[in-house]
Amino acid sequence: MSRRVVVTGMGGITALGNDWPSIRGHLAAGRTAIRRMEEWERFTGVNTRLAAPVLGFEAPRHYPRKKTRTMGPVALMAVRASECALIDAGLLDDKVLNSGRAGVAYGSSFGTPDAVLGFFELRSEGASRNLSATSYIQMMSHTAPVNLGVFFGLTGRVITTSSACTSGSQGIGYAYEAIKWGKQDVMVAGGAEQLDITMAAVFDTLFATSTRNDEPSSTPRPYDVDRDGLVVGEGAATLVLEEREHALARGARIYCELAGFASNSDGAHVTQPQAQTMAAALHQALEDAGVPPDAVGYVNGHGTATEGGDIAETVATNAVYGARMPIQSLKGHFGHTLGACGAIEAWLTIEMAREGWFAPTANLRTVDSRCAPLDYIMGEPRRFDVEHFVSNNFAFGGINTSLVFRRV
Repeated sequence: MSRRVVVTGMGGITALGNDWPSIRGHLAAGRTAIRRMEEWERFTGVNTRLAAPVLGFEAPRHYPRKKTRTMGPVALMAVRASECALIDAGLLDDKVLNSGRAGVAYGSSFGTPDAVLGFFELRSEGASRNLSATSYIQMMSHTAPVNLGVFFGLTGRVITTSSACTSGSQGIGYAYEAIKWGKQDVMVAGGAEQLDITMAAVFDTLFATSTRNDEPSSTPRPYDVDRDGLVVGEGAATLVLEEREHALARGARIYCELAGFASNSDGAHVTQPQAQTMAAALHQALEDAGVPPDAVGYVNGHGTATEGGDIAETVATNAVYGARMPIQSLKGHFGHTLGACGAIEAWLTIEMAREGWFAPTANLRTVDSRCAPLDYIMGEPRRFDVEHFVSNNFAFGGINTSLVFRRV
């Protein structure tokens, strides 16, 4: 028998703040986190100079060195976001964390890039001054979930999701499935990503980055006819997912229900998304939630501001929901946070839906005519109520995800 899954805690670290009131203030004022990275001027082989960094983040003083020595910035952000979410859920010191009935499902595209340098030095020079006993733990793509498990003493499942831009949404989705099918009662779920020039270079080599280097406030431009590519960002976000009866029994505050999830693969091309299989994933998530398309009132889109991605995504969304669907992307504000985006966007989608207030897609002025007809939220914030709402993400390798939430 399947069980119902609810969200009882949320927390995050972003380039526009670490709590909803702060982030909402920036969204309402039309501010974005994009800035010119002067420190990247020395990288002559990369065209973009734009990113959305998290400024001033440091590990809290109460974190013991014994636990943080295996963490680079990506794991530290994940741990801090998760600590905030567990505090929010009232579970930080709860015995359930050590019961075997609580686990973690979390992802990032990569670990901490600087940790690779010691291995490169060894390979190129025959010896390394920078290798340590923790270099690999900081570098590995599953550094965030592993460090989360150790830091919080989680003795349940550890599900590692390193699937580029769907790492966070798959983390949330697989956590949902673990609870739904009775394998766990509580899951710490989400994604994180650390900003690095190598992340920008990945897309720069594909000519997929924005080069409006002298106009950081004007880019990226999701779905816009004048977009010129994406901007990379960083951050982390965590949802605490809980079996509904378990949450009710302890009197937990419930933010919403996670009602459905689906993930599939295009099976066609690594970097050219396919609208047909995207649409199939959206349908499958609705089927999992047991709701028809017309019950959904809002879609948070992936919206990377790349030509192929924007067009394929909107075609798929239109095929499932029709032209009436309100859609918006948060990447104009935060940049593309890669492994973190699915979690950050799910968190902020829940916050906006609970308030009935939806920020516009930053920098979207004129929708590209090749994008499918949808109700693009642009220009000004919009107020409306929704019962069901969706957050979608799509990644390199043709990986597609869709999360369906229900207000409570």
